Amino acid sequence: MASSEVLLDATQIAGTLDRLVSEIRASLPDGVPVGVIGIRSRGEILAARLVAGLRKLGVQDIETGVLDITLYRDDLAELGPKARVRATEIDFDITGRYVILVDDVLYTGRSARSALDALVDLGRPKAIRLVVLVDRPGRELPIQADLVGVRVSVPDVPVTVHLTESDGVDEVLIG
Repeated sequence: MASSEVLLDATQIAGTLDRLVSEIRASLPDGVPVGVIGIRSRGEILAARLVAGLRKLGVQDIETGVLDITLYRDDLAELGPKARVRATEIDFDITGRYVILVDDVLYTGRSARSALDALVDLGRPKAIRLVVLVDRPGRELPIQADLVGVRVSVPDVPVTVHLTESDGVDEVLIG
């Protein structure tokens, strides 16, 4: 089995997130409250980092939350008792809010679709924008990210994201 190679190291992840913060800031409509929601589990870590960056840039009316999509997955029956449902923690009304949905990797589009279903059950946002650290080929649904940290162009190559808060190190591995 071939070994993985580092696509992004800690410094490159930090730089990528700084760029994404700037791009998010530039895309925010004036006068509309913002909600940054991370998809469990690494999406929530990335969302927290993006929110910290946005606050440093002076974004004031910003709320943050965490979305668990387990019950919205289209493969829930296949997971059966292995499915681990955790709490969705969104303590604000998303109706009328500009929502930034954050995930670590966009691959088939099924997780993003599940997240959209879950969000719509919570209210009617003004808009939802998808931000991902890594976009890789293999879409099964017509879903694309609005903002992307890095794109992987080689199909059928696994991408693994490690973040300090959950894994002890910041890195993105490919292969």
